[in-house]
Amino acid sequence: MRSNFEKELHELHDNFGRMGRLVSENIGRAVKSFIDHDKQQAQYVIDTDPSINGIEVELEKKSFEMIALQQPVTTDLRNIVTIMKASSDLERMADHAVSIAKATIKVKGEARVYGIEDEIAHTADLVIQLVIDALEAYRVQDDQWAREIAKQDISIDKQAKKINAHIISEMKKDPDTILGNTYYMLVTSYLERIGDYATNICEWVVYLKTGKLIELNNHVKQDSQDN
Repeated sequence: MRSNFEKELHELHDNFGRMGRLVSENIGRAVKSFIDHDKQQAQYVIDTDPSINGIEVELEKKSFEMIALQQPVTTDLRNIVTIMKASSDLERMADHAVSIAKATIKVKGEARVYGIEDEIAHTADLVIQLVIDALEAYRVQDDQWAREIAKQDISIDKQAKKINAHIISEMKKDPDTILGNTYYMLVTSYLERIGDYATNICEWVVYLKTGKLIELNNHVKQDSQDN
C-alpha cells in the first residue's frame, strides 16, 4: 500500500511540474505575442489553455481520490493539499496568459509606444523568472529559498507602478495612444497578478515544509495600498 501511495504521489508531483512548465512557457509566448503584435502566437496560447486546465482538473481529481482512498496523514496530506492549491494558482496564471493573448488580438493596429513595450517586456522577464524559481523551490521543497524568491515580487510591483505612471503620461501627451495604452495597462496588471500567484506557490512551499500558512510580502502590499 505504501509503495503504491508513493508512486501515485510521485506522479502527482511530475504532472504538477509538467503543468508548471506549460504555464511558464505560455506566459512567455503571450507577452512576446503582445510585444510583436503576433496574432498567430497569441492564438496558440488561447488554443493550448484547455490542455492546461485539463491537467489541473486531473490533479485535483487524483488528489481527492488519494485522500479518500489512502487517508494520508501529516506530511503526506500536506503534499497532496499543496499540489491541489498550487495547481489552482498555476491555472489562474494560465488564465492571465490567455488574457494577454486576447489583448494582443484586440490591440493589433493601434498606435504603439515602444518605450512602454520595452518596460512591459522587462517586467515579463522578471515575472517569468519568479514563476520558474517558485516552481523550482517547490520541486526541491526548500522553504527558506521560497521565502527569498517571493521577495522578487516586490520588484515586479515597483515596475508595474512605474509602467502605469508612464502610460498615464503618454495618454495625456498623445490622445491617439489612449486605446493602445489601455491595453498596456491591462497587460501590466495581468503580469502583476501572475507575480502574486507565483508568490502564493512560494507560500505553499513554506506550508509543505512547516505546516504553517503564512502570507509573504504582506507588509509590502499593505504599504502600496496605503500610499
